[in-house]
Amino acid sequence: MTVISSDTKTAIILFNLGGPDATESVEPFLRNLFSDPAIIRLPECVRLPLAKFIARRRAPVATAIYDEMGGASPILKETKKQQRALTAALKESGNVKLFHCMRYWHPMSEEVVAKVKKYKPDHIILLPLYPQFSTTTTGSSFTDWEAEAKKQELDVPTTRICCYPTENYFIAAHADTIREYYFKVTGGQAPRVLFSAHGLPEKIIRAGDPYQWQVEQTVEKVVSLLGIAELDYVTCYQSRVGPLKWISPSTEEEIIRAGKDELPVVVVPIAFVSEHSETLVELDIEYKHLAEQNGVKEYHRVPALTAHTDYIETLKQICLSVGGKKDILPGKGARICPVDRSGCPCKHEE
Repeated sequence: MTVISSDTKTAIILFNLGGPDATESVEPFLRNLFSDPAIIRLPECVRLPLAKFIARRRAPVATAIYDEMGGASPILKETKKQQRALTAALKESGNVKLFHCMRYWHPMSEEVVAKVKKYKPDHIILLPLYPQFSTTTTGSSFTDWEAEAKKQELDVPTTRICCYPTENYFIAAHADTIREYYFKVTGGQAPRVLFSAHGLPEKIIRAGDPYQWQVEQTVEKVVSLLGIAELDYVTCYQSRVGPLKWISPSTEEEIIRAGKDELPVVVVPIAFVSEHSETLVELDIEYKHLAEQNGVKEYHRVPALTAHTDYIETLKQICLSVGGKKDILPGKGARICPVDRSGCPCKHEE
């Protein structure tokens, strides 16, 4: 039986990254990001001064990126759009109130926990807007929320939604948007589809983070549903920063390779469900320019899902499946990650 009903009050918390809302917010946003122990895995006495140094050094470049978007990140606006759509979708299902909680800029856990406590729910659902689980995204958000809930003595039964990389409606939403752009390519030549996801340092994946495996599962399900014969595609990773070796291939490398092969490309943000700097600037401006420089015949970028009907249906069905368990995962609560993905929060087996 679902915890969402007319007889109880359920709070649903949508988690997202967050982003600067003004030029003066860029450096403190970056400082919050690099202070996260899930991002920089060093002792606090080293991590915090290092975060301050990195934020100060990167702020001018990051500010220029946000200037391309009008001086602020659109991610909060995008999240509010998703919140309104999911609120409408759940309207007839029970007594539900949705909240949005950002990890590195306002509103963050301290503010949102206080609002939820005032609402006095009977149950809380923690719902990430990260389809694929990573210790650096969903894991970090859960840890931060739980620490703040304990601090503010918010003691309410809580269900954590870990991930939904292969849920049917989520896959259908991607396939629907990809088809539109795939068949926009002119000249009769089939494009190469680049499924681009945010990258991670290899050492995080080696430590057992399931993110890359889950991204690859999403891609394979989407490709299967597309049903395009002999689809030319590759899963690749963007947004590399710092000196560490990151998972590969990189999106930049694949764009250059497509140019050498004299192919058009369709780029799909397979792990981003909101438009933000990595789609609107990195993919739309920087990578498009790279494609033009390297002879890519055509460059098309599929939009993020945002409030696509099937994506919102994914979130709705997940919420309605919550029956009071501590954790809900795809496959009716069964672990989907391989045993060697020790970073997976689902420790039980069917």
